[in-house]
Amino acid sequence: MKRKIISLIVFSIASTIFAGNATAKTDNNGVNKIDNSFQFLLNQRFVKHTFQLHVPKNGKPLSELIIDAPATVAVSSDIDVLNDNGQKLNINVSVNDKRITLNFPEKVTYATTKKLLISLNKVQQPRSGSDSIYNLSVRVLGSDAEISIGQAQFQAF
Repeated sequence: MKRKIISLIVFSIASTIFAGNATAKTDNNGVNKIDNSFQFLLNQRFVKHTFQLHVPKNGKPLSELIIDAPATVAVSSDIDVLNDNGQKLNINVSVNDKRITLNFPEKVTYATTKKLLISLNKVQQPRSGSDSIYNLSVRVLGSDAEISIGQAQFQAF
């Protein structure tokens, strides 16, 4: 009961609950960094999982972001991607079971945007249990190889 009251207070004040941490790998071309993982309570059934992805300064343009969702959540294709100016990017979303692929028709480079804010809207997760850990990878322009960039982790309510 105490946790529920605290959650409601935090939700009514800030509409966010900090969801823990995120990790990422780095390489010689720059830093792939995932941070600021937040979880928004939308209603009793759904949450919104949001995280930031830093675009590498010296890397090739990103063509796709691949998100492997954990088995404990149900995801939808309701996804928003914003640049560091808060502008919504044009994306093509494909959901195949627990794998979400975000295709960027326009080049995503450090020159065009330094950070991407990815919001997975309408995520259904269990009320208790283990944290939700998403594995993230990218594809760069001109390559079919998936490059692992880290994880985003969200606590269960």
